[in-house]
Amino acid sequence: KEVLLLLKMIKIGIIAGDGNLPLYIGNSLLKKNYDITFLLLNNKNNKFYTNYKFVEINILSIKKILKVLDSNKIKHIIFAGSIKRPGIKDLGFDIPTFLLAKNLFLEKKGDNNLLISLKKYFESKGYIFFNWTSFCKELFSTETNLTKIKPTKNAILNLKKGISVYQIFKKLDVGQGVIIQNQLVLGLEAIEGTDLLLQRCSEYKRKGDKGILLKFSKHNQSNLIDIPLIGLETIKNLKKYNYEGVYLQKNKCLILDKEKIIDYANNNNLFISSLELN
Repeated sequence: KEVLLLLKMIKIGIIAGDGNLPLYIGNSLLKKNYDITFLLLNNKNNKFYTNYKFVEINILSIKKILKVLDSNKIKHIIFAGSIKRPGIKDLGFDIPTFLLAKNLFLEKKGDNNLLISLKKYFESKGYIFFNWTSFCKELFSTETNLTKIKPTKNAILNLKKGISVYQIFKKLDVGQGVIIQNQLVLGLEAIEGTDLLLQRCSEYKRKGDKGILLKFSKHNQSNLIDIPLIGLETIKNLKKYNYEGVYLQKNKCLILDKEKIIDYANNNNLFISSLELN
């Protein structure tokens, strides 16, 4: 009881962008008795948060974000969901926003470097990035084989090829996915995202095996603000474009709607497996 009471006292602000990830994290932490407030960056998402504590906010005003955090006595924060990088014409020029934009948003940095810089900015203001990944293990790929369907020999050969490619490109600030067929690289994930990668590479397939998707983290990727994930739409696209399945990095890749995804994969002859990587 004392431990639960202590957790209840920890206030966490989830700075929520687009997508369902903020809600998955929030629900997981609420079940563990944390005090959660959502700071919504996209007011169109309000309908999904009516049963939660939330504040409408704007990423273009850093001053307001800091004010909301301070007024609610929140020191622990989480960034979750996609955030559109603003341009110079979008900015509301209060001084904190201008200074942050000058150093971060307007520079041509990769997304991972941008997020790391953003994390450093908030830490410099005294905020603590809450390591939610340690408390939400149920959201990650923790099993070697999540599905009843197991990878074929061809899939294992493709995996070996994919790992050798990953060891080279993981240090680049690019996407987190690779598609391999017949032990050939069909594509690396770029700005288009995983689902469009699956579509694009389906056009390059040759006669042979079905091909696989590998979803791994980048080198030195922050495990607090930029995490590889798959959702049900990605699994449906594996079926739509006739791939065999997906390999995930164990304990590093989020799986949204985990039970639904596993059921869909089992019912559609797709494998979902995960493995440790150095």
